[in-house]
Amino acid sequence: MTANYEAPTWSQIYHMLVQQVNRIKSSGFQPDFIVGVSRGGWVPARVLSDLLENSNLASVKVEFYTGIGEASEVPKLTQELVVDVAGKRVLVVDEIADTGKSLKLAVQHIQQHGATEVKTATLYKKPQSTLKPDFCETETTRWVVFPWELKETVQKITQANKENPAGLERELENLAASGVSKKLIARFQREAGAC
Repeated sequence: MTANYEAPTWSQIYHMLVQQVNRIKSSGFQPDFIVGVSRGGWVPARVLSDLLENSNLASVKVEFYTGIGEASEVPKLTQELVVDVAGKRVLVVDEIADTGKSLKLAVQHIQQHGATEVKTATLYKKPQSTLKPDFCETETTRWVVFPWELKETVQKITQANKENPAGLERELENLAASGVSKKLIARFQREAGAC
């Protein structure tokens, strides 16, 4: 598999989140709680918490992807909500709506806990997502590699191409072409035991 990568910088992500806050405020939605979908949604949820000046931050964990472009059949909720959201407005945050299944599961879980209004926010959305986030900054068909998952991504690429050195080189070249530092790629590859 050869992936077409997109690797936004921290600065680009922060600017996207500032724009998102403007959209959230313009909509009139004022969340009582912000819930990040772990692991990818933790960082954007924390930044939105800061930008919205709302310290009521919680998380749920949904596991779905097993590799780059590889997912289980259905997402699984592995960490439930531990705060009381009954009667509250909740903003559910993830980094991307790829299939939409993880976000849907998180929303259903929060609704089952009695939230009166649930809105969703992501940085990116894929065209095939079955859930259209209420607040989303951009659509892409690429595999997005966020700064907080770079090591994991390099290690998954390395493991997936153990028996295919040419494929590994091609994938890592594609990743570098998206703007990821070759120095960091080499370091994480070494840590994966590939070099």
